[in-house]
Amino acid sequence: MKKTTVVIFFGGKSTEHEVSIRSARMVFNSLDRKKYDILAVAINKKGIFLSPGQSIDVIKNDVWPLDKNIEKVSISQSEACIVFEDRKIFFDVAFPVMHGPFGEDGTMQGLLKLTAVPFVGPGVLGSAIGMDKDVSKRLLRDAGIPIGLFLSFNKCEINSISFDLCKKKLGLPLFIKPANLGSSVGVFKVHNNVEFDIAIKKAFLFDSKILIEQYIKGREIECAVIGNEELQVSIPGEIVPTHEFYSYDAKYVDENGAILNIPANIPASVVRKIQIISEKTYKVLCCDGMARVDFFLTSKNELYVNEINTIPGFTSVSMFPKLWEASGISNQKLVDILVQLAMDRFKNENKLKLTM
Repeated sequence: MKKTTVVIFFGGKSTEHEVSIRSARMVFNSLDRKKYDILAVAINKKGIFLSPGQSIDVIKNDVWPLDKNIEKVSISQSEACIVFEDRKIFFDVAFPVMHGPFGEDGTMQGLLKLTAVPFVGPGVLGSAIGMDKDVSKRLLRDAGIPIGLFLSFNKCEINSISFDLCKKKLGLPLFIKPANLGSSVGVFKVHNNVEFDIAIKKAFLFDSKILIEQYIKGREIECAVIGNEELQVSIPGEIVPTHEFYSYDAKYVDENGAILNIPANIPASVVRKIQIISEKTYKVLCCDGMARVDFFLTSKNELYVNEINTIPGFTSVSMFPKLWEASGISNQKLVDILVQLAMDRFKNENKLKLTM
């Protein structure tokens, strides 16, 4: 039987570049060699696409070529292939493992859509909505899904952002974060006016729009969803940070930065509620393929959706694969399902009429 050729895209210009490499490594190691031929395209911090040979070297050995030695490739916009040194290397499915801007925000999905190739994860709209925390929170709020209070500001408003107003509307402490990043990059917990001013300036270094959010005292619960029309929802897990909050360092730098409790020690009725809200969140935000939904759970068992991640981490410490493993789906089976979901969606989209 002919194998399916999967190309893994990873790296990119995002501040989550290093996390993407670690996620790509897990996906690469989890794909069944009996079913798939595997290619890889690493994208460096300048946005240059590297050849499959150099990209595999990055995955296996974390070695990036010097600029003068880079073997550049391009992606055809008319065929599902990589163009390298006047050769075309064809593939069947793309697996973008790119976190943050230029990969998770609909940008890469748009390129792959133009190429007319199946790709893993949500489409252009779901990816863009999921990346923009301001837009996603407004949609969730309008759909009646519980979220914390928040305010959003564009960079042109930086001189008019009032600490006193934010304190009055949101209370203290509060959180300040870029609207379009993940992995807790540029996120600050603020207790006073001095911290507020510093956090505003730093958050705007990462994005032209920021969120200022109410602090919700509660447990951090995460739930994973996969599927197109028919959805599967994992058991929930809990993150117990050993830092003040689940920061980038707690996630990826400090190996003791958090304790992951899977399954979460919560009542069965709350588990079911989390799963129901996760499904609804997934649908409201136009997702398909996969996503991870993050919650706060208060001492009164009140649930608040914090955010959704449309290309969740696949690292050794990431909740998404761990949640599925605890739900009975191994890493190998998980990536297999995700590839099939991509192909199913592509097949269904190709049935749509494009002309009158």
